[in-house]
Amino acid sequence: MTKEKYNSDLQRSSETSKHLKFFKLEVPFVLQSGETIEDLLVAYETYGTLNSNKSNAVLVCHAISGDSHAAKHSKDDLPGWWDIMVGPRKPIDTDQYFVICPNVLGGCKGSTGPNSLNPKTGKPYGPEFPQITVEDMVATQNLLIEHLGIDSLLCITGGSMGGFQSIQWAKQYPEKVKSVAGMATSARLTNQALAFDIVGRNAIKKDPRFKLGNYYDSNEKPEDGLAIARMLAHITYLSKESMKEKFDQKRFEPKEDPTEFEKQFSVGSYLAYQGTKFVDRFDANSYIILSTAIDYFDLGKNIKELKGNLKKTSCEWLFVSFSSDWLYPPFQSEELVDALVELDKPVSYCCIDSEAGHDAFLLENEVGQYGSITSSFLKKISGSLEEQKVKKSTLTSTNIFFDNRLDLNFISGLVSKGDRVLDLGCEDGTLLRELRKKNCSKLLGIEIDPKKVIDSLETGIEVINSDINVGLNRFNNDQFDVTILSQTLQSIKNVEKTIQQILRISKKAIISFPNFAFKPLREMLFHQGKAPKLDGLYGYNWYNTPNRRFPTIADFEEFCNEQNILVKESFFIDTKNKEFIRENPNLNADTAIFVLSKN
Repeated sequence: MTKEKYNSDLQRSSETSKHLKFFKLEVPFVLQSGETIEDLLVAYETYGTLNSNKSNAVLVCHAISGDSHAAKHSKDDLPGWWDIMVGPRKPIDTDQYFVICPNVLGGCKGSTGPNSLNPKTGKPYGPEFPQITVEDMVATQNLLIEHLGIDSLLCITGGSMGGFQSIQWAKQYPEKVKSVAGMATSARLTNQALAFDIVGRNAIKKDPRFKLGNYYDSNEKPEDGLAIARMLAHITYLSKESMKEKFDQKRFEPKEDPTEFEKQFSVGSYLAYQGTKFVDRFDANSYIILSTAIDYFDLGKNIKELKGNLKKTSCEWLFVSFSSDWLYPPFQSEELVDALVELDKPVSYCCIDSEAGHDAFLLENEVGQYGSITSSFLKKISGSLEEQKVKKSTLTSTNIFFDNRLDLNFISGLVSKGDRVLDLGCEDGTLLRELRKKNCSKLLGIEIDPKKVIDSLETGIEVINSDINVGLNRFNNDQFDVTILSQTLQSIKNVEKTIQQILRISKKAIISFPNFAFKPLREMLFHQGKAPKLDGLYGYNWYNTPNRRFPTIADFEEFCNEQNILVKESFFIDTKNKEFIRENPNLNADTAIFVLSKN
């Protein structure tokens, strides 16, 4: 990795791509506010080829400082802002998909915005440009899509403000959206993020050269104010981890870039460079208009309001957040996921462990994870995802769940065609892939390990990155026919609450766990006087085990009796010898499977 791995803006310039196209609306465009814009122009670029039935169109939406030039069209083209994602054999593969990227309404790179000529005056709109909304941005994009003769979009994707547009598309035009892949985004800004925008706009407006927005005829532009606004914003794009790595070693060794801003410290010279470079390619009035539109975007401050705004959506959803992103923190993605789950909409989610902050969705060192997820998601939506080989488990093969996958056929036999199935602790999705063969009506996994979530998503499994111990409240009563807790009971914090939740959200529960009363474990404790361990999930030392509980078959039967839980069936297995145990299973079986229901 290079020392600039946290900089997503290295090669951007003020130059315009020769591949830029324009769509002009011949009638006045009516904004959500009721105001109109004459001679509306939408600047856009396209990549790849639209197929014969026009079913492979992907709309890429840019963030506040982006534009229509998402990627290079050729080796000698200008760098794009998402070259790592868009292109031949890239995650958004232009050999497979027809990619459209428009510059947003209110922008300054071709689409109608404050720096465009007002047909009524012949001068730039400037401060007379009406305040727009994300809804208005999406409405202009819809006009472009109609102009291109496309009835529906395979996917709409983008990060940050691009994520806002993607979500709004699904709300505004549900019949035209097959899927949404939102990255580092949310349903609204936090008050902290809102505060940074406000300070940034004030910096622009208080620049003496701003002149109330009427600066286009002047040789002096509000460059200082815009640069400071960009510096503030850039701080929010980073993380404490990325800033420590980038600036700690050379804190007092600033780069000698030409700037009028303070550069006593390395972080100061870096921000000054970012701000100074930004003013060469962006318009201050556009920054005010777009940041205000972002700030007013609000799908709800709670789950109830979110559900109200998302209930008419009909697409499949993917959300990706980044652990160190404090501008659009992961909990905001999880709020969207929770609302969609309560609405029983198909949604997957992964929080990627990253030190890069908000800008992670633009950085090459992070694309291996979120790019792979996006690629698989697109293939799943388009129907081109091939069944992939299951990665070899890192767990031992002495347990039924990892010995030729004996459990798959067995648990599969307990699930019926058409069942709605939730797998808690789904690992890499192996069990769900097996159940997919049974034509279940819904399959969803919950997994706490982001790497295993990615493994699941890469094979087309719907999965949510979450902790079982806190993540079951999001589900409705009887939302599933079957919930599976496979070899995870021993790691649950609150077994009583978790089992109650499982039986609340499903009609039937399948619970499996390793039996701690298995004869070899007893013998080790008795003869050696040491904490028992055995190859498999009990193969840890007492001081490094991830297990919180050490359940036995007798313990669990007693628990079910005390909790008034009906045990419909129970099965006990010696996995080493691959046989069912009927005589004294608490002594002779290493694995138990219980089928439970409400009594």
